[in-house]
Amino acid sequence: MVGEKGAKVVQLSNVTKDVHNKNARITSYFGVKQSNTDDWLKIVNEDKTGSMLLEDLFAREKVHRFDHERIPECVVHARGTGAFGKFTLFESAADVTSAGVLTGTWRETLVFLRFLTVLGSCDSTDTI
Repeated sequence: MVGEKGAKVVQLSNVTKDVHNKNARITSYFGVKQSNTDDWLKIVNEDKTGSMLLEDLFAREKVHRFDHERIPECVVHARGTGAFGKFTLFESAADVTSAGVLTGTWRETLVFLRFLTVLGSCDSTDTI
C-alpha cells in the first residue's frame, strides 16, 4: 500500500482531518472541539470590520502552528543576508500608536534586518 500512494501521503493521512466531517472535528491543543476554523474574533460595527483580537485563543493557536511549521526547503537551501543599522523616525505616528519607537522622533533604534530567499534554479545568482 505504501508503494501505491507514497510514504508521504500515508504519513499525512494519519494526521489530516476533514473539517467538514462532523465525526472528525478539529480540536485545540487542549481537546476543545472547533466548529469553525476560518472566522476569527474581530471588532465589528454596522459599517466597518476592525482588527482581530488576541483574545481569540483558537486563532492564536492556528497562527502558532503556521509560524512554527518546518519548511524543509528553507532549512537546507536558504540563502540570505542581513544588515545592521539605525532606525530614525522623521514623523511621529502618535495618532495611531503609543509605541515609543514610532512616536519619538529624537530616538535612534538599533535594528537588524534579515533577507531570506530559497535557492533558485541551477544558474541563479546569490545576489537576489
